[in-house]
Amino acid sequence: MTKIRFVILMMTAVLLAGCNDKDVNLTDGDKQVTQQIDEAISHYIIQKYATSYYGTEKQFEVHKVYGTSEKNGVLSVYMWSYYGGFDQATGSDAQSGHSLPAVIRLKQDGDTYSVIKYTESQDGSMYQSSLEKMFPAKYVKSAQRDSGNIGGLEKEMDKKVKAWLENPES
Repeated sequence: MTKIRFVILMMTAVLLAGCNDKDVNLTDGDKQVTQQIDEAISHYIIQKYATSYYGTEKQFEVHKVYGTSEKNGVLSVYMWSYYGGFDQATGSDAQSGHSLPAVIRLKQDGDTYSVIKYTESQDGSMYQSSLEKMFPAKYVKSAQRDSGNIGGLEKEMDKKVKAWLENPES
């Protein structure tokens, strides 16, 4: 009788693990992120922090997408975001900003995408648990690896800032 209980317990655990909403229809990388979605994400984050980080002439946001999932017409994008505020006088040295893991949920509205929810990791002792709540397990590891290691995003940010410094009216 003990073996049967064990088998039933194991099957239940497997079924419950398979029902985890975070793992539904995952697509690794940015395959589902069009340029329009990419721009909607950056625009939203820049607008969100427009009053939090004030005193800079221009703000930019770049992100690295770990993966996406889609459910009921809502696209969830699991990513690392790097936001910075810059001035002409200081060039490519960020005057304010942040770098953190985030999940953004978008819904298509005709030809445009609107953000319906944006979640960032918490700081300090809540960081790990908030990351585990936000991300599917396979992307938690990527975010942990990227913490403090955003060289690729810094290069992408430098390109945007350099283009602005060369043509401030754009």
